[in-house]
Amino acid sequence: MEVPIIQIGNSKGIRLTKPILERYQMTDKVELIFKEGYLILKPAHQPRAGWEAAFQQMHKLGDDELLIDDVFEDEDLDE
Repeated sequence: MEVPIIQIGNSKGIRLTKPILERYQMTDKVELIFKEGYLILKPAHQPRAGWEAAFQQMHKLGDDELLIDDVFEDEDLDE
């Protein structure tokens, strides 16, 4: 796919159509990768995005209990 390079203020850039942005889940940022003569645009995903809300929902439902004790009975912590 060819796209024109356009003037944006004192810089230049490209426009990505709405269907492309939606298909590749590109929202606010993209990762730009330079590799062997190519420029690669990759959606910038934030690790753990949405975890806070998920944990709050788990707590609300009482589904946030430990499955395994964090200290075992035979564990010697003085070592």
